[in-house]
Amino acid sequence: MEEALLTVLGYQDQHREQAPDEHDVHAESEDEIENQIEVESRFGSKVEVGTAARAAVRAECEVTHEGRREGLREVRNEARNEGRREALREVRNEGLREARHTSRHESRHDSVREMDRARHDLFRTLTDDRDASDMSLSELAEAAGWPLPLAVRAIVPATPGETQQLAAVLDHALVGMFAGRPCLLVPSADPDNRAPLENLLRGRFAAVGHAVPLRDTASSLRWALRLAALTPARPGLEVRPVFVDDHLSTLLLLQDEPLAHALAARWLRPLADLTPRQSERLEVTLLAWLEGGGAPEAAKALSVHPQTVRYRMRQLEKLFGTGLRDPRTRFELEMALRSRRLMAQVRRQHSRVGRRAARVIQADFTPMVVGRMARVNGL
Repeated sequence: MEEALLTVLGYQDQHREQAPDEHDVHAESEDEIENQIEVESRFGSKVEVGTAARAAVRAECEVTHEGRREGLREVRNEARNEGRREALREVRNEGLREARHTSRHESRHDSVREMDRARHDLFRTLTDDRDASDMSLSELAEAAGWPLPLAVRAIVPATPGETQQLAAVLDHALVGMFAGRPCLLVPSADPDNRAPLENLLRGRFAAVGHAVPLRDTASSLRWALRLAALTPARPGLEVRPVFVDDHLSTLLLLQDEPLAHALAARWLRPLADLTPRQSERLEVTLLAWLEGGGAPEAAKALSVHPQTVRYRMRQLEKLFGTGLRDPRTRFELEMALRSRRLMAQVRRQHSRVGRRAARVIQADFTPMVVGRMARVNGL
């Protein structure tokens, strides 16, 4: 009867689902029910015994269900709290990851800025006329990540906007400002082999200084700037860099144009009374004669007959006298004639560039002007 009642009322299943710590309570309830049934079987009716048993089991079930509901609430609360803790941990971890990423990004940005600052300081130190100690140069080079070479070359681009483009193409290029203009310094391991540099600069106009030791870096920059001023960029198919190595005599003669003018005026004074055409013809003949060493060589260079050269040389001997036989006079005359010819070439180059720029500007604005005039005239 006890087993039947427990089975009908579902007591057995609930008993299996209870936690191990509630087993003793259920056991005590079962003992009490058994004792009550035994007492009622002796002194009371079976109906009363069943009623008492059902009441006891119902009370126990109510206690069990209440415990189960309380357990479920605790489980829900615990799950809710665990979810909150998990969310907090996730937010904290995400914040830590963002903080680490931001810190790494800032550290990289700071390191890049520090390296750029060190590179600018190294450029200023190398181009300063004051001598810097080897230790300070080594420290700056290490901070800048730029290995110190034995020799360097200066590069002056045609426009400031090309500086960063050239720096991206050239290996170990050091960028900085010199005389108010952006320039570059590149290592020159072999001064006699400039083919790799020419290949990298192909199709670009740039003035390249001569290879110098680190302490003479400013000299390479100055002459590169001077060469860039003497040879302006000419747009066309033959755009290529110019090297100071190929124009040393030109730079030497034109390093001070007023002084070159004074030299020409001093030694070419006998030609001042001639007409411009006569003066030009005799200057060309005298320079060809000085460079060639004789009338046949001068005639070949000028594409004229040797007798023409001899006739002009007799005129020059009347003007200059016996000075043409003096080696020093001949040297001074050749320098004066060369400097005058070089200055004329520079003027012509600048004038051609100016005229080409004027034509480009006129071509750009002509359609607009013509259109405006047509509208004004009602066409």
